[in-house]
Amino acid sequence: ILAFYRKNPINSEYPRKMKQHLYYFDIYPKVFPIGAAQDITVRPLSDKKAFPAGEYRISVMALNAGSPSYDIARGNRADFDLTPDEDGYLRFTFTAPEEGEYRVRIYKKNGESYDRLVNDLSFYALENDLAARVPLRGDFHMHTCRSDGREDPGTVCANYRRLGYDFIVITDHHRFYPSLEAQEIYGKVPSTLTIIQGEEVHMPLTQMHIVHAGGSFSINGLLESSPNNEKGTDAKYRSTDGNAPDFITEEEYRRQIMEIAESEECADCPYNVDKIWYAVAVWVNRRIKESGGLCIFAHPYWIADMYHIPEPLTRYMMKKHPFDAFEVLGGENYYEQNGFQTALYYEEYKNGRVHAIVGSTDSHGSTEHNRNRDICSTIVFAKDNSTDGIISAVKEKYSVAVDSISKEYRLVGEMRLQKYACFLMDNYFPLHDRIAEMDGELMLEYYRGDCDGDELELTKAKAEEMLRKYFVFAENN
Repeated sequence: ILAFYRKNPINSEYPRKMKQHLYYFDIYPKVFPIGAAQDITVRPLSDKKAFPAGEYRISVMALNAGSPSYDIARGNRADFDLTPDEDGYLRFTFTAPEEGEYRVRIYKKNGESYDRLVNDLSFYALENDLAARVPLRGDFHMHTCRSDGREDPGTVCANYRRLGYDFIVITDHHRFYPSLEAQEIYGKVPSTLTIIQGEEVHMPLTQMHIVHAGGSFSINGLLESSPNNEKGTDAKYRSTDGNAPDFITEEEYRRQIMEIAESEECADCPYNVDKIWYAVAVWVNRRIKESGGLCIFAHPYWIADMYHIPEPLTRYMMKKHPFDAFEVLGGENYYEQNGFQTALYYEEYKNGRVHAIVGSTDSHGSTEHNRNRDICSTIVFAKDNSTDGIISAVKEKYSVAVDSISKEYRLVGEMRLQKYACFLMDNYFPLHDRIAEMDGELMLEYYRGDCDGDELELTKAKAEEMLRKYFVFAENN
């Protein structure tokens, strides 16, 4: 690993800028369940920050309870008086009574008083449902040169792993096979990037774009005339297992759409909603469900001359919900798209409709020459880093959308998940991204034929070691 870094120094933009204390101290575990005693270690990372012999006090305070100077919160403090162990580390045992972030402050005894040394170390305690899940950052919507992107699938996967992504869904316009191509490229090496099959669905009779992630067969490919079948009509290009449904004719497709449009499903369609467009959304959602995938309602406030989706139809879609998840963030860096979609999500939430959400780049280029390559992403809290685990977590509403358009990130989602994601963005992902960048560089070397892929065992082992070090998972994981 050291030899690799000498040949491939970390680039200037990534990993993300770290909080200063992460350079000086390591605290682990960082995340663990409430109600159980946890042994906590604080390790200095440089001689300058080492703990010399003497007496120390560690104070642990729940962030949500406020300062101990606030009278009601005077009990919001657990003190531990201790001395460094032989290795120079400080260790204590703590039981978290409730979910949330806890601040760790370290003082050194100076005569009869204590001088504060460290002010901003933290760990996080979780209820068991969330403590049973691993945090993963990724993207559900991106393109390669197999449609209108700039790079090929193998390069896109490696470049996004370099940016810290744990999973990606390649969703080329009209095409499912590029995601299968990416899976084949890296299917025999131990990279920790999960590559999920997908496509951006474009069907006749509508201009609506619907993102399909994780299903076993192509929705575009159900029509033989689809660009997905440009490489051939063999099922291997339109399914994960060679068992794609039979083609349907465009005439039969139109008949099915008209049947939905004239059914009870559309009986309450307002006068200003096109029943045909809505019927196509229903049809696509049904097919994605048959495939076992995730149906994503994508970028309704994207301005493609006008709003991509007429606003009355967007409102009707949110009410009727012919999708699994709402792409609340993604694609563009002007305010109207992400800002209005975020406002709509919270407005729906206020009205009792809580939608599963994702954030996506909708990227068409994976290098730094595309300023939108990393503007939005999703943090998913999944049972495991697998296609099924990630898709299930989104459907179960264990996800947060991340807006990284500006230097200071923003989060969209339920507050409980936002709080945890915020802690991870500051205290875990910057460290995680260092290993991910190395993993992505090695993926590129493998793809270009410069190594045989065995080196990826190193980064896989380091990633697994980091999880074991920083997370104590609940037993039902």
